[in-house]
Amino acid sequence: MPKTITVRPRTATGLDGPLTSLGGLLRDWLPRQRWFAGKDRPVTDLSVLSVTELFPGCLHLLVHASHAPVPTPGGTPLPGDCYQLVLGLRERLAPRLERAFIGRAVEGPLAGLMVYDALHDPRSAHLLLERLRRPGAAGPLRFEADPAVEVPGGLPPRLLDAEQSNTSIVYGDAYILKLFRRIQPGVNPDLEVSAALAEQGCTRVPAPVAWFGTTAPRPATLGVLQPFLPDATDGWTLALRALAAGDDFTAEARELGRAMAEVHLALAEALPPAGRGEHGRIAQEMCARLEATAHAVPGLRPYVPGLRAAFAALATCDAGPPAQRIHGDLHLGQVLRAGRDWFVIDFEGEPSRPLAERRAPQSPVRDVAGMLRSFDYAARQRRPWRPEWARRCREAFCAGYAARAGWDPRKKHALLRAHETDRAVYEVLYEARHRPDWLPVPMAAIKRLAVWGG
Repeated sequence: MPKTITVRPRTATGLDGPLTSLGGLLRDWLPRQRWFAGKDRPVTDLSVLSVTELFPGCLHLLVHASHAPVPTPGGTPLPGDCYQLVLGLRERLAPRLERAFIGRAVEGPLAGLMVYDALHDPRSAHLLLERLRRPGAAGPLRFEADPAVEVPGGLPPRLLDAEQSNTSIVYGDAYILKLFRRIQPGVNPDLEVSAALAEQGCTRVPAPVAWFGTTAPRPATLGVLQPFLPDATDGWTLALRALAAGDDFTAEARELGRAMAEVHLALAEALPPAGRGEHGRIAQEMCARLEATAHAVPGLRPYVPGLRAAFAALATCDAGPPAQRIHGDLHLGQVLRAGRDWFVIDFEGEPSRPLAERRAPQSPVRDVAGMLRSFDYAARQRRPWRPEWARRCREAFCAGYAARAGWDPRKKHALLRAHETDRAVYEVLYEARHRPDWLPVPMAAIKRLAVWGG
Protein backbone atom coordinates (compact mmCIF):
# COMPACT_ATOMS: atom_id res chain seq x y z
CA MET A 1 0.00 0.00 0.00
CA PRO A 2 1.44 3.42 -0.93
CA LYS A 3 2.65 5.41 2.02
CA THR A 4 0.97 8.82 2.27
CA ILE A 5 1.99 11.90 4.21
CA THR A 6 -0.53 14.73 4.30
CA VAL A 7 0.51 17.93 6.04
CA ARG A 8 -0.98 21.28 6.92
CA PRO A 9 0.33 24.11 4.70
CA ARG A 10 3.55 25.30 6.29
CA THR A 11 6.85 26.71 5.16
CA ALA A 12 8.76 23.94 3.40
CA THR A 13 11.88 24.48 5.47
CA GLY A 14 9.87 23.97 8.66
CA LEU A 15 8.34 20.60 7.73
CA ASP A 16 9.41 17.36 9.29
CA GLY A 17 10.39 14.16 7.53
CA PRO A 18 11.34 14.04 3.83
CA LEU A 19 9.83 17.49 3.24
CA THR A 20 12.76 19.07 5.05
CA SER A 21 14.98 17.63 2.33
CA LEU A 22 12.97 19.04 -0.58
CA GLY A 23 11.99 22.60 0.36
CA GLY A 24 15.19 24.40 -0.56
CA LEU A 25 15.65 22.43 -3.80
CA LEU A 26 12.13 23.18 -5.03
CA ARG A 27 12.36 26.86 -4.17
CA ASP A 28 15.28 27.19 -6.60
CA TRP A 29 14.00 24.79 -9.28
CA LEU A 30 10.32 25.73 -9.64
CA PRO A 31 10.74 29.30 -11.00
CA ARG A 32 12.96 28.00 -13.82
CA GLN A 33 10.28 25.68 -15.23
CA ARG A 34 8.43 26.61 -18.42
CA TRP A 35 5.07 25.88 -16.79
CA PHE A 36 5.70 27.97 -13.65
CA ALA A 37 3.20 30.84 -13.80
CA GLY A 38 4.84 33.26 -11.39
CA LYS A 39 8.09 34.11 -13.19
CA ASP A 40 7.45 37.83 -12.77
CA ARG A 41 6.51 37.47 -9.10
CA PRO A 42 9.21 36.49 -6.59
CA VAL A 43 8.41 33.42 -4.49
CA THR A 44 7.94 34.59 -0.92
CA ASP A 45 7.09 31.21 0.59
CA LEU A 46 6.82 27.56 -0.40
CA SER A 47 4.37 25.19 1.24
CA VAL A 48 3.91 21.46 0.68
CA LEU A 49 0.24 20.49 0.72
CA SER A 50 0.56 16.72 0.33
CA VAL A 51 3.13 14.01 -0.42
CA THR A 52 2.25 10.51 -1.63
CA GLU A 53 4.68 7.72 -2.33
CA LEU A 54 3.42 6.41 -5.68
CA PHE A 55 5.95 3.56 -5.62
CA PRO A 56 9.43 3.11 -4.14
CA GLY A 57 11.68 5.99 -5.16
CA CYS A 58 8.88 8.14 -6.57
CA LEU A 59 6.92 10.83 -4.72
CA HIS A 60 3.83 12.73 -5.82
CA LEU A 61 3.65 16.27 -4.41
CA LEU A 62 1.28 19.19 -4.41
CA VAL A 63 3.14 22.36 -3.49
CA HIS A 64 1.95 25.94 -3.08
CA ALA A 65 4.19 28.80 -4.14
CA SER A 66 3.28 32.10 -2.51
CA HIS A 67 4.01 35.45 -4.12
CA ALA A 68 3.76 39.09 -3.18
CA PRO A 69 0.26 40.12 -4.42
CA VAL A 70 0.22 42.03 -7.71
CA PRO A 71 -2.69 43.38 -9.82
CA THR A 72 -3.97 40.99 -12.49
CA PRO A 73 -6.41 41.39 -15.39
CA GLY A 74 -9.77 41.57 -13.66
CA GLY A 75 -8.30 43.33 -10.65
CA THR A 76 -7.95 40.28 -8.38
CA PRO A 77 -4.56 39.76 -6.71
CA LEU A 78 -2.98 36.34 -7.14
CA PRO A 79 -1.30 35.36 -3.86
CA GLY A 80 0.14 32.13 -5.22
CA ASP A 81 -0.38 28.90 -7.14
CA CYS A 82 -0.52 25.16 -6.49
CA TYR A 83 1.67 22.88 -8.63
CA GLN A 84 1.80 19.14 -9.22
CA LEU A 85 5.21 17.44 -9.08
CA VAL A 86 6.32 13.84 -9.54
CA LEU A 87 9.81 13.49 -8.09
CA GLY A 88 12.28 10.60 -8.32
CA LEU A 89 14.87 9.75 -5.67
CA ARG A 90 18.14 7.89 -6.41
CA GLU A 91 21.56 7.49 -4.90
CA ARG A 92 23.08 7.85 -8.38
CA LEU A 93 21.57 9.45 -11.44
CA ALA A 94 21.82 7.78 -14.85
CA PRO A 95 23.26 10.04 -17.60
CA ARG A 96 19.94 9.98 -19.49
CA LEU A 97 18.28 11.68 -16.49
CA GLU A 98 20.76 14.53 -16.10
CA ARG A 99 18.40 17.02 -17.77
CA ALA A 100 15.76 16.15 -15.14
CA PHE A 101 18.11 16.69 -12.19
CA ILE A 102 16.78 19.05 -9.50
CA GLY A 103 19.49 18.73 -6.86
CA ARG A 104 20.96 16.62 -4.09
CA ALA A 105 19.21 16.71 -0.73
CA VAL A 106 21.60 17.88 1.97
CA GLU A 107 19.41 17.58 5.07
CA GLY A 108 16.59 15.51 6.51
CA PRO A 109 15.98 11.79 5.94
CA LEU A 110 16.59 12.15 2.19
CA ALA A 111 20.05 13.64 2.72
CA GLY A 112 22.48 12.39 0.08
CA LEU A 113 19.78 11.32 -2.39
CA MET A 114 19.57 12.87 -5.84
CA VAL A 115 16.16 14.40 -6.61
CA TYR A 116 14.86 14.67 -10.20
CA ASP A 117 11.70 15.19 -12.24
CA ALA A 118 10.46 11.60 -12.49
CA LEU A 119 8.34 12.27 -15.57
CA HIS A 120 11.60 12.11 -17.55
CA ASP A 121 12.22 8.60 -16.21
CA PRO A 122 10.78 5.82 -18.44
CA ARG A 123 10.41 3.53 -15.42
CA SER A 124 8.33 6.08 -13.50
CA ALA A 125 6.25 6.89 -16.57
CA HIS A 126 5.58 3.19 -17.09
CA LEU A 127 4.48 2.68 -13.48
CA LEU A 128 2.24 5.74 -13.68
CA LEU A 129 0.43 4.19 -16.66
CA GLU A 130 0.00 0.98 -14.67
CA ARG A 131 -1.73 2.97 -11.92
CA LEU A 132 -4.11 4.43 -14.51
CA ARG A 133 -4.83 0.98 -15.96
CA ARG A 134 -5.95 -0.26 -12.54
CA PRO A 135 -8.46 2.14 -10.94
CA GLY A 136 -8.06 2.65 -7.22
CA ALA A 137 -6.63 4.91 -4.55
CA ALA A 138 -3.16 5.88 -3.40
CA GLY A 139 -3.63 8.00 -0.32
CA PRO A 140 -5.56 11.12 -1.47
CA LEU A 141 -5.02 10.23 -5.14
CA ARG A 142 -7.88 8.59 -7.06
CA PHE A 143 -7.30 6.73 -10.34
CA GLU A 144 -10.32 6.12 -12.60
CA ALA A 145 -10.89 4.68 -16.08
CA ASP A 146 -13.57 4.11 -18.71
CA PRO A 147 -14.56 0.45 -18.17
CA ALA A 148 -15.37 0.12 -21.87
CA VAL A 149 -11.75 0.78 -22.91
CA GLU A 150 -8.92 -1.65 -22.17
CA VAL A 151 -5.56 0.12 -22.25
CA PRO A 152 -2.79 -2.43 -22.92
CA GLY A 153 0.21 -2.64 -20.63
CA GLY A 154 3.84 -2.36 -21.60
CA LEU A 155 3.42 0.62 -23.93
CA PRO A 156 6.78 2.45 -24.17
CA PRO A 157 6.58 6.02 -22.79
CA ARG A 158 7.90 9.12 -24.54
CA LEU A 159 7.95 12.54 -22.90
CA LEU A 160 6.96 15.27 -25.36
CA ASP A 161 9.55 18.02 -25.72
CA ALA A 162 7.14 20.79 -26.67
CA GLU A 163 6.10 21.57 -23.12
CA GLN A 164 3.66 24.36 -22.47
CA SER A 165 1.69 24.91 -19.28
CA ASN A 166 1.42 21.14 -18.72
CA THR A 167 3.49 18.00 -19.25
CA SER A 168 2.50 15.23 -21.68
CA ILE A 169 3.69 11.63 -22.05
CA VAL A 170 2.90 9.53 -25.14
CA TYR A 171 2.55 5.77 -24.65
CA GLY A 172 3.30 3.59 -27.66
CA ASP A 173 1.90 6.21 -30.05
CA ALA A 174 -1.51 4.99 -28.87
CA TYR A 175 -2.32 7.19 -25.86
CA ILE A 176 -1.25 10.53 -24.44
CA LEU A 177 -1.28 11.44 -20.76
CA LYS A 178 -1.53 15.12 -19.91
CA LEU A 179 -0.48 15.99 -16.38
CA PHE A 180 -1.71 19.39 -15.26
CA ARG A 181 1.05 21.33 -13.57
CA ARG A 182 -0.87 24.28 -12.17
CA ILE A 183 -3.69 22.84 -10.08
CA GLN A 184 -6.94 24.54 -9.11
CA PRO A 185 -9.75 22.93 -7.07
CA GLY A 186 -12.56 21.42 -9.09
CA VAL A 187 -13.03 19.40 -12.26
CA ASN A 188 -10.63 20.48 -15.00
CA PRO A 189 -12.54 21.45 -18.18
CA ASP A 190 -10.22 19.28 -20.28
CA LEU A 191 -11.71 16.21 -18.58
CA GLU A 192 -15.23 17.53 -18.16
CA VAL A 193 -15.70 18.76 -21.73
CA SER A 194 -14.04 15.85 -23.53
CA ALA A 195 -16.12 13.36 -21.49
CA ALA A 196 -19.35 15.23 -22.23
CA LEU A 197 -18.55 15.42 -25.96
CA ALA A 198 -17.77 11.69 -26.03
CA GLU A 199 -21.18 10.95 -24.55
CA GLN A 200 -22.68 13.21 -27.20
CA GLY A 201 -20.95 11.18 -29.95
CA CYS A 202 -18.71 14.02 -31.14
CA THR A 203 -15.62 12.49 -32.78
CA ARG A 204 -13.78 15.78 -33.26
CA VAL A 205 -12.39 15.54 -29.71
CA PRO A 206 -10.44 12.50 -28.36
CA ALA A 207 -12.41 10.92 -25.51
CA PRO A 208 -10.81 10.37 -22.08
CA VAL A 209 -10.03 6.73 -21.30
CA ALA A 210 -8.50 7.20 -17.81
CA TRP A 211 -7.86 10.05 -15.40
CA PHE A 212 -6.74 10.78 -11.88
CA GLY A 213 -7.25 13.43 -9.25
CA THR A 214 -6.87 14.21 -5.59
CA THR A 215 -9.22 14.60 -2.65
CA ALA A 216 -6.78 16.64 -0.52
CA PRO A 217 -6.31 19.36 0.32
CA ARG A 218 -9.35 19.91 -1.96
CA PRO A 219 -10.76 17.78 -4.83
CA ALA A 220 -9.00 18.55 -8.14
CA THR A 221 -8.19 16.94 -11.49
CA LEU A 222 -4.51 16.04 -11.93
CA GLY A 223 -4.23 14.23 -15.28
CA VAL A 224 -6.14 12.79 -18.26
CA LEU A 225 -5.25 9.87 -20.58
CA GLN A 226 -6.68 10.09 -24.12
CA PRO A 227 -6.12 8.40 -27.50
CA PHE A 228 -3.08 9.77 -29.34
CA LEU A 229 -3.23 10.62 -33.05
CA PRO A 230 0.26 9.62 -34.27
CA ASP A 231 -0.23 10.75 -37.86
CA ALA A 232 -1.74 14.11 -36.96
CA THR A 233 -0.05 17.49 -37.35
CA ASP A 234 -1.05 20.56 -35.38
CA GLY A 235 -2.53 23.51 -37.21
CA TRP A 236 0.32 25.83 -36.25
CA THR A 237 2.90 23.60 -37.94
CA LEU A 238 0.70 23.22 -41.04
CA ALA A 239 0.17 26.97 -41.30
CA LEU A 240 3.89 27.71 -41.03
CA ARG A 241 4.65 25.08 -43.67
CA ALA A 242 2.16 26.70 -46.02
CA LEU A 243 3.66 30.13 -45.41
CA ALA A 244 7.22 28.85 -45.98
CA ALA A 245 6.19 27.22 -49.24
CA GLY A 246 4.14 30.19 -50.38
CA ASP A 247 1.01 28.00 -50.41
CA ASP A 248 -2.57 29.01 -49.90
CA PHE A 249 -4.18 27.82 -46.65
CA THR A 250 -7.77 28.91 -47.20
CA ALA A 251 -9.18 25.43 -47.92
CA GLU A 252 -7.75 24.12 -44.66
CA ALA A 253 -8.97 27.21 -42.79
CA ARG A 254 -12.49 26.80 -44.18
CA GLU A 255 -12.66 23.13 -43.12
CA LEU A 256 -11.30 24.09 -39.72
CA GLY A 257 -14.12 26.61 -39.35
CA ARG A 258 -16.68 23.90 -40.11
CA ALA A 259 -15.05 21.55 -37.61
CA MET A 260 -15.09 24.17 -34.86
CA ALA A 261 -18.74 24.93 -35.52
CA GLU A 262 -19.50 21.20 -35.15
CA VAL A 263 -17.75 21.16 -31.79
CA HIS A 264 -19.68 24.22 -30.62
CA LEU A 265 -22.98 22.66 -31.69
CA ALA A 266 -22.12 19.44 -29.88
CA LEU A 267 -21.09 21.38 -26.77
CA ALA A 268 -24.40 23.22 -26.74
CA GLU A 269 -26.16 19.84 -26.68
CA ALA A 270 -23.82 18.09 -24.26
CA LEU A 271 -23.63 20.97 -21.76
CA PRO A 272 -26.80 23.00 -22.41
CA PRO A 273 -26.47 26.78 -22.77
CA ALA A 274 -27.26 29.00 -19.80
CA GLY A 275 -28.90 31.74 -21.87
CA ARG A 276 -27.58 34.78 -23.61
CA GLY A 277 -24.51 36.55 -22.33
CA GLU A 278 -24.70 39.74 -20.30
CA HIS A 279 -22.80 42.06 -22.62
CA GLY A 280 -22.67 44.92 -20.14
CA ARG A 281 -21.00 42.81 -17.45
CA ILE A 282 -18.65 41.18 -19.96
CA ALA A 283 -17.62 44.60 -21.31
CA GLN A 284 -16.84 45.75 -17.75
CA GLU A 285 -14.66 42.70 -17.17
CA MET A 286 -12.83 43.34 -20.44
CA CYS A 287 -12.23 46.96 -19.43
CA ALA A 288 -10.87 45.82 -16.07
CA ARG A 289 -8.42 43.46 -17.78
CA LEU A 290 -7.40 46.26 -20.14
CA GLU A 291 -6.68 48.67 -17.29
CA ALA A 292 -4.65 46.09 -15.35
CA THR A 293 -2.65 45.14 -18.44
CA ALA A 294 -1.97 48.79 -19.31
CA HIS A 295 -0.65 49.24 -15.79
CA ALA A 296 1.74 46.29 -16.29
CA VAL A 297 2.72 47.09 -19.92
CA PRO A 298 3.24 50.86 -20.43
CA GLY A 299 3.39 50.51 -24.22
CA LEU A 300 -0.32 49.67 -24.24
CA ARG A 301 -1.42 52.91 -22.56
CA PRO A 302 -1.68 55.17 -25.67
CA TYR A 303 -4.24 52.78 -27.18
CA VAL A 304 -6.47 52.39 -24.13
CA PRO A 305 -9.15 54.93 -25.23
CA GLY A 306 -9.66 53.24 -28.59
CA LEU A 307 -9.70 49.77 -27.08
CA ARG A 308 -12.13 50.86 -24.40
CA ALA A 309 -14.44 52.06 -27.19
CA ALA A 310 -14.53 48.53 -28.60
CA PHE A 311 -15.77 47.25 -25.25
CA ALA A 312 -18.30 50.06 -24.95
CA ALA A 313 -19.72 49.03 -28.34
CA LEU A 314 -20.10 45.46 -27.03
CA ALA A 315 -22.26 46.67 -24.15
CA THR A 316 -24.86 48.09 -26.60
CA CYS A 317 -24.69 45.59 -29.48
CA ASP A 318 -27.30 42.92 -30.31
CA ALA A 319 -27.39 39.78 -28.20
CA GLY A 320 -25.56 37.50 -30.64
CA PRO A 321 -25.40 33.71 -30.24
CA PRO A 322 -26.33 32.20 -26.84
CA ALA A 323 -23.64 31.79 -24.22
CA GLN A 324 -22.47 28.19 -23.87
CA ARG A 325 -19.43 26.12 -22.91
CA ILE A 326 -16.58 26.81 -25.31
CA HIS A 327 -12.93 25.88 -25.79
CA GLY A 328 -11.68 29.04 -24.12
CA ASP A 329 -8.13 29.14 -25.49
CA LEU A 330 -8.52 28.30 -29.16
CA HIS A 331 -5.59 28.76 -31.55
CA LEU A 332 -3.80 26.81 -34.27
CA GLY A 333 -1.74 24.87 -31.73
CA GLN A 334 -4.94 23.45 -30.20
CA VAL A 335 -6.16 21.72 -33.38
CA LEU A 336 -4.81 18.66 -35.17
CA ARG A 337 -5.27 17.51 -38.76
CA ALA A 338 -5.14 13.79 -39.50
CA GLY A 339 -5.82 12.95 -43.13
CA ARG A 340 -8.59 15.32 -44.16
CA ASP A 341 -10.12 15.67 -40.69
CA TRP A 342 -9.59 18.34 -38.05
CA PHE A 343 -9.61 17.50 -34.33
CA VAL A 344 -9.77 19.87 -31.37
CA ILE A 345 -7.73 19.28 -28.20
CA ASP A 346 -6.82 20.95 -24.89
CA PHE A 347 -10.11 22.22 -23.48
CA GLU A 348 -8.41 23.42 -20.30
CA GLY A 349 -8.95 27.08 -21.22
CA GLU A 350 -6.52 29.87 -20.40
CA PRO A 351 -4.57 28.53 -17.38
CA SER A 352 -4.11 32.05 -15.98
CA ARG A 353 -7.86 32.45 -15.47
CA PRO A 354 -9.70 31.02 -12.43
CA LEU A 355 -11.20 27.57 -12.99
CA ALA A 356 -14.75 28.77 -12.29
CA GLU A 357 -14.37 31.39 -15.02
CA ARG A 358 -13.04 28.82 -17.50
CA ARG A 359 -16.04 26.57 -16.83
CA ALA A 360 -18.60 29.36 -17.16
CA PRO A 361 -20.73 29.67 -20.34
CA GLN A 362 -19.35 32.24 -22.76
CA SER A 363 -20.01 33.45 -26.28
CA PRO A 364 -18.68 31.09 -28.99
CA VAL A 365 -17.43 34.27 -30.69
CA ARG A 366 -14.59 34.22 -28.16
CA ASP A 367 -13.26 30.98 -29.70
CA VAL A 368 -13.63 32.41 -33.20
CA ALA A 369 -11.66 35.50 -32.15
CA GLY A 370 -8.90 33.30 -30.71
CA MET A 371 -8.45 31.47 -34.01
CA LEU A 372 -8.47 34.69 -36.01
CA ARG A 373 -5.68 36.02 -33.80
CA SER A 374 -3.75 32.79 -34.38
CA PHE A 375 -3.78 33.25 -38.15
CA ASP A 376 -2.31 36.69 -37.57
CA TYR A 377 0.42 35.21 -35.34
CA ALA A 378 1.32 32.67 -38.01
CA ALA A 379 1.54 35.30 -40.75
CA ARG A 380 4.06 37.27 -38.69
CA GLN A 381 6.52 34.41 -38.25
CA ARG A 382 8.35 35.13 -41.50
CA ARG A 383 9.58 38.33 -43.07
CA PRO A 384 8.11 40.03 -44.92
CA TRP A 385 4.87 39.77 -42.96
CA ARG A 386 1.99 38.29 -44.98
CA PRO A 387 -1.11 40.26 -43.87
CA GLU A 388 -3.03 39.22 -47.00
CA TRP A 389 -2.43 35.53 -46.19
CA ALA A 390 -3.84 36.09 -42.70
CA ARG A 391 -6.83 38.02 -44.06
CA ARG A 392 -7.75 35.25 -46.50
CA CYS A 393 -7.46 32.61 -43.78
CA ARG A 394 -9.61 34.65 -41.42
CA GLU A 395 -12.29 35.05 -44.07
CA ALA A 396 -12.20 31.36 -44.98
CA PHE A 397 -12.43 30.24 -41.36
CA CYS A 398 -15.45 32.45 -40.73
CA ALA A 399 -17.11 31.28 -43.97
CA GLY A 400 -16.64 27.63 -43.01
CA TYR A 401 -17.93 28.30 -39.51
CA ALA A 402 -21.01 30.13 -40.85
CA ALA A 403 -21.83 27.30 -43.27
CA ARG A 404 -22.09 24.80 -40.40
CA ALA A 405 -23.22 26.95 -37.47
CA GLY A 406 -25.97 28.81 -39.30
CA TRP A 407 -24.73 32.26 -38.30
CA ASP A 408 -21.78 34.31 -39.55
CA PRO A 409 -19.27 35.71 -37.03
CA ARG A 410 -18.38 38.48 -39.50
CA LYS A 411 -21.92 39.86 -39.18
CA LYS A 412 -21.46 40.22 -35.42
CA HIS A 413 -18.93 43.00 -35.92
CA ALA A 414 -19.04 44.67 -32.49
CA LEU A 415 -19.10 41.32 -30.71
CA LEU A 416 -16.21 39.90 -32.73
CA ARG A 417 -14.13 43.07 -32.43
CA ALA A 418 -14.56 43.18 -28.65
CA HIS A 419 -13.52 39.55 -28.19
CA GLU A 420 -10.59 39.89 -30.58
CA THR A 421 -9.50 43.01 -28.68
CA ASP A 422 -9.77 41.21 -25.36
CA ARG A 423 -7.69 38.36 -26.75
CA ALA A 424 -5.02 40.76 -28.03
CA VAL A 425 -4.86 42.42 -24.61
CA TYR A 426 -4.31 39.01 -23.03
CA GLU A 427 -1.55 38.31 -25.57
CA VAL A 428 0.17 41.60 -24.74
CA LEU A 429 0.38 40.69 -21.06
CA TYR A 430 1.49 37.13 -21.80
CA GLU A 431 4.22 38.14 -24.22
CA ALA A 432 5.46 40.93 -21.97
CA ARG A 433 5.85 38.43 -19.13
CA HIS A 434 7.11 35.36 -20.96
CA ARG A 435 8.30 36.20 -24.50
CA PRO A 436 9.17 39.89 -24.83
CA ASP A 437 10.56 39.37 -28.35
CA TRP A 438 7.04 38.44 -29.49
CA LEU A 439 5.37 41.53 -28.03
CA PRO A 440 5.29 43.35 -31.42
CA VAL A 441 2.87 40.69 -32.76
CA PRO A 442 -0.09 41.48 -30.47
CA MET A 443 0.87 45.17 -30.42
CA ALA A 444 0.33 45.32 -34.18
CA ALA A 445 -3.20 44.03 -33.62
CA ILE A 446 -3.73 46.49 -30.78
CA LYS A 447 -2.90 49.37 -33.11
CA ARG A 448 -5.43 48.06 -35.65
CA LEU A 449 -8.19 47.28 -33.17
CA ALA A 450 -7.86 50.62 -31.39
CA VAL A 451 -9.26 52.25 -34.55
CA TRP A 452 -13.03 51.92 -34.92
CA GLY A 453 -13.87 49.48 -37.67
CA GLY A 454 -10.54 47.61 -37.17
